[in-house]
Amino acid sequence: MFTGIIEEIGKVERIVRGGKSLQLTISANKVLEDVQAGDSISVNGVCLTATAYTNTHFTADVMPETFKTTALAALSPGTRVNLERAMAANGRFGGHFVSGHVDGVGHIVSKKQEENALYVTISYPEGLGRYFLYKGSIALDGTSLTLFGVTEDDVTVSLIPHTRDETVLASKGIGDPVNIECDMLAKYVGNMLGKKEAPKRSGGVTMDILKENGYL
Repeated sequence: MFTGIIEEIGKVERIVRGGKSLQLTISANKVLEDVQAGDSISVNGVCLTATAYTNTHFTADVMPETFKTTALAALSPGTRVNLERAMAANGRFGGHFVSGHVDGVGHIVSKKQEENALYVTISYPEGLGRYFLYKGSIALDGTSLTLFGVTEDDVTVSLIPHTRDETVLASKGIGDPVNIECDMLAKYVGNMLGKKEAPKRSGGVTMDILKENGYL
């Protein structure tokens, strides 16, 4: 579990590519202060497991499912990435509930500076729109943000100067991919409302039930 409050920006130092998998080596400082093998670290919003580490780097594997459904496959050596350790039980909860399980990959449509705010508009894949709410929460590349615009095709967020400087989103260009995680509470509610109750049966086992299940 994460909060979406980015702790530092790391840099991809090495990538070992498989057909549908990756092994990433990422340089970092703060997230390595108390790291142990097996710890979870969010990399651009994707929950990865640190399999090895030094004082300056950690290594994590990207399995085929993550390779297919996130923007990590687009990384290259030298790319800067958002990093956050899993939330500590005794820490402050400054963002919103972020699982590190990406729901889809969007792309930057536009960027506009207005006073001290940078407005960024990002397209999203079909099927995610039901989870977006004006002034609701979203995680973009692992950064907890508030939605200030929602259409059928895209969402808009506003970056304050601190978020602009301390995360990677502002440095991305038009067309660049962005990992999207919808609000966790919205997903649970949507899932529950979308399910239909199974029809209730009465009267025990009947000939029709046996036929339906292949016994006759």
